Amino acid sequence: MTDRNYSLSPFLLLCLIGFIAFFSSYLRMPVMPLYATQLGAEPAHVGTINGAFMLTAGLLSIPAGLLADRIGRKRPIFGGIIAVSLSSLLIPLCQTPAQMALAYILFGAGLAAFAPGMLSQVADTMPAPMLGQAYGWYTTAIYVAMTLGPASGGYLAKHLGLPDVFLVSGFMSLAVAFLALVILPNSAPRHKTELRSALSSSLDLMHNRWLRACLAAALGSCIGFGVFLTFLPLYASSLGHDPALVGLVFAAQALTNVICRVPIGRIADQVDRRWLVASGLLCLALALAALGQLHQLHNLVLCAILLGIGMALTYTAIGAIIAVQVPALQRGLAMGMYNSCIYLGMMAGSAVFGVTLKNIGYQLGFASAGGVALLGLVSFIQMTRSR
Repeated sequence: MTDRNYSLSPFLLLCLIGFIAFFSSYLRMPVMPLYATQLGAEPAHVGTINGAFMLTAGLLSIPAGLLADRIGRKRPIFGGIIAVSLSSLLIPLCQTPAQMALAYILFGAGLAAFAPGMLSQVADTMPAPMLGQAYGWYTTAIYVAMTLGPASGGYLAKHLGLPDVFLVSGFMSLAVAFLALVILPNSAPRHKTELRSALSSSLDLMHNRWLRACLAAALGSCIGFGVFLTFLPLYASSLGHDPALVGLVFAAQALTNVICRVPIGRIADQVDRRWLVASGLLCLALALAALGQLHQLHNLVLCAILLGIGMALTYTAIGAIIAVQVPALQRGLAMGMYNSCIYLGMMAGSAVFGVTLKNIGYQLGFASAGGVALLGLVSFIQMTRSR
């Protein structure tokens, strides 16, 4: 990823901010259920806490993206990381699971403000011919952070104790917030009298068929991915697999997703990105459909690898397509819609299929999740076909 006439320093700093922000946030992931249990939470309460986070992030991503377009990227990014930091620092003060849920609502609000602004800032920083590589590198940075964060959080919990992990997470997020405040450039805000026209243009944005196609692809794939994340451990346990070995399945998906992002980003700058999205959705659909039909652990690992390839293909290309096809003044809103589909899709995959799996079983349930991803593929192709 080089260009003789272009400095990569601002972009690399964005990757650094994204990495530290997500690493510090994901430190808490393996610790939250354990700490909630100490406060008297039952498994259903833990699910409610996570659900509150995902729902808040999903609902607020769109207005946060619109705000990033109106006042510039810097302030929503800074404010979002501050909210994430405060949510971590408040958790050790919580005395009930309900109070933890409120802290996680603040966490969701912070992530909703931070993520669209950063995705938009990547597109603002890099030239259009390099956007595929840019999103490949940026998403690699945050996925590595999402992988290392939980492992580091578990290590810290063992040596420092559960409450101290939240303190480390909070102060690390606070540090990266001020790093962002210093490093990120100031964007010229829109005039306050333009609010009505901004809302009107936001409605017009949904007439953009490329954006609608990307949102349909993101929603369909994330519903399927939410089923994988939530119900694979239960399915593997029903087959008699050791829970410790089931971690290999998740590791296979995560590592494949991370490793493939950069090379796929390079390819995305050379070919029609539509076919990368379509190929990714097809991989997702096939992996999910096959998952419920296979019983051996090594076969589950192969499905997870195919799923990781599908995620890397789909999301690296989608980020670049949205950045190119949406006007710069509306990128924040578009990225907010994109993030909203991700969080709400994963929540729907967990909640809706949690009800249906009880009645239809794992085989048909995973096949149905693959069908939803396939529906996203059909919608994407239909909306982006040549006219």
